[in-house]
Amino acid sequence: MKPIVSVIMGSTSDMPVMEKACKFLDDMQIPFEVNALSAHRTPDAVEEFAREAKDRGIKVIIAGAGMAAALPGVIAASTTLPVIGVPIKGMLDGLDAMLSIIQMPPGIPVATVGVNGAQNAAILAVEMLALADNELAHRLYEFKCGLRAKIEKANQDLAEIKYLYKTN
Repeated sequence: MKPIVSVIMGSTSDMPVMEKACKFLDDMQIPFEVNALSAHRTPDAVEEFAREAKDRGIKVIIAGAGMAAALPGVIAASTTLPVIGVPIKGMLDGLDAMLSIIQMPPGIPVATVGVNGAQNAAILAVEMLALADNELAHRLYEFKCGLRAKIEKANQDLAEIKYLYKTN
């Protein structure tokens, strides 16, 4: 099995956030890899990874980083693959990481999800992949139907709660 999505983080301390992406990719039956690479501590390795990713069969890269959050941008600068940045909460509640990821120069786009939004990054990656894979598109559709069902169930549960002045 060869990976088609790469999940990259600045250090293993980011894994509690990034594992949500891994879990979703696993649930969707997407072959993926997980690595720690640092834009500041291993810049040559990051650039080599980004340059070689497409030739290895990678189709989407999810890159999580906190603080200066240069990792997604450095990767995007060295590949033509879509890169999804996940700002990780650290200093300034993750605002610093988010701004570092979304403020990319023209020609070097990085899609960005919310702070600690690794699951949404994985969902976005699957949406991209599902454009060319009907079976995956169906699994994604089923997932989205499940989201709707959870809210419908929540409303049914709320209807059972009684208060003196509650009108529904």
